[in-house]
Amino acid sequence: MEYKVLYRKYRPDCFKNIVGQEYTIKMLQNAIIHNKIAHSYLFTGPRGTGKTSTAKVFAKTINCEHIVDGEACGKCSACLAFDTSPDIIEIDAASNNGVDDIRELINNIKIAPTEGKYKIYIIDEVHMMTPSAFNALLLTLEEPPAHAIFIMATTNVESVPITILSRCQRFNFKKFSLDDLMKQIRFVCEEEKISITDDAIREIAYLSEGGMRDALSLLDQLSANATEITLDSILTNYGSISLKFIQDLLVDIANHDAKKIHEAMQELADTSSDYKIFIKKVIQELSNIAVLIATNTYQGNFTYEQVETLILSLNDCLNKINININPFLLIETIFLGSFMLDKKKNVDNYAENVDKLLENKAKEKQLVKKEEKNTEKTLNVAPSNIHEDEYLTQLIKIRVNNCFVNAKKEYLLEAKEVWSKVINDDSILPNIKSLLLDSSVVASSNDYCILSSKLESTVHLINKELDDLEEVLKKYFPVRKHFIALLDEEWKNEKSLYAKTIKNGGKYELMSEEELSSLKPKVYSEMEEIAQKVFNHDKIEMV
Repeated sequence: MEYKVLYRKYRPDCFKNIVGQEYTIKMLQNAIIHNKIAHSYLFTGPRGTGKTSTAKVFAKTINCEHIVDGEACGKCSACLAFDTSPDIIEIDAASNNGVDDIRELINNIKIAPTEGKYKIYIIDEVHMMTPSAFNALLLTLEEPPAHAIFIMATTNVESVPITILSRCQRFNFKKFSLDDLMKQIRFVCEEEKISITDDAIREIAYLSEGGMRDALSLLDQLSANATEITLDSILTNYGSISLKFIQDLLVDIANHDAKKIHEAMQELADTSSDYKIFIKKVIQELSNIAVLIATNTYQGNFTYEQVETLILSLNDCLNKINININPFLLIETIFLGSFMLDKKKNVDNYAENVDKLLENKAKEKQLVKKEEKNTEKTLNVAPSNIHEDEYLTQLIKIRVNNCFVNAKKEYLLEAKEVWSKVINDDSILPNIKSLLLDSSVVASSNDYCILSSKLESTVHLINKELDDLEEVLKKYFPVRKHFIALLDEEWKNEKSLYAKTIKNGGKYELMSEEELSSLKPKVYSEMEEIAQKVFNHDKIEMV
């Protein structure tokens, strides 16, 4: 006996066997029950969703001699002879799309049905018809004979002229849900005595992307080995990726584990996995995480903004038709970029907070000065460290000078190499790392290092925390470095002055910082600062 593929063998022959299109089936059955059958229908939707099968069942039911509750009896002569009935004309518009084909159809449509009540034309892939063919069909759809019914199906409704659409009752077929697909796959496996695991059923349903025909075709192919169908066999043969692999990878991304992400991408590339399937699965899992975040039930490290950025970036990658490089390299870059963007955002927020703090302190100083002038009284406020600006000005001058005394390119390259290691070291305190990320090494000698930044807040904080910064960085350099920070414009001026000095034969001599000890602002403890605010600082002594 000739073998019949599964999707043909299990094609529904009545409305009750059609899965997942409940609304459409109910509307068609009601039209039959109440005798309100239109002369033209248009079934639209993705491939493998049952458009043609439903059209055949609808045609069979219309011509049935003993319809029961909108369902064909399956026993009358019209039902038994349906497959060979001359009153059911199936046309493939992909190969019969010319105006001559449609004219022949129009000429024959005037002939009354031979056996059934209606002559029914099922036109598949109707969007493939030429404009001339559509124009030829238009008048017939406008005023068809009473015995003629058109049922058209298409996967690309956008290509069907609006003049045709307006003359049809349109039904949209949706993709099958994962549950509907799994239910039907399990039913077919039981009928065909196919041994299969539950996770393999789920994977087949997922790979079919909502199409029943694709699901049964894949099952048909897998069952050819006559052995149990397992998830591993599907993953190996079809380039798919397990859900556990996806979930573990997302944990690595949330934890900013670049090494594990790289290893995972390399594994996918080495096994020739399908990158489109991979991206779709990742997007699905990210969507689940987004829902958990929105409902406050998520326990991981992702933020909603990170999830949204990843989904949009991966979708953009999925839409690239021609990817000339290894696609997993592109995907890896997206993953790494997601948490690097998060780091930059933290730095920007930190810098913004510092700017606000400096602005508030400036306003506070202006307010104090104004009150002092109006009341001509001494206020009991914390000391303003009047020597701080003078001390920092002199310190910058000395350290820039001392760096230029022995500045060399080899010292600069060494310092830059160390700098790149430091900013990638997760053990560095966040407040220190944020300053380092927003600055760069521009000059270096054996003992001194000049940093530059475009942010005034970063320069201010680095110079204020020099002792702490040097203590943190001493383990990275062979010799302890003394640092100083300048704004980008200040560094350009110092660099220009240095070039002119050297060109004119000038030399830089080492300068001592000891003379600045008297100007260096005293660091007060928290308790001392409270005392300074309560009492006049000129009349108390700290012991």
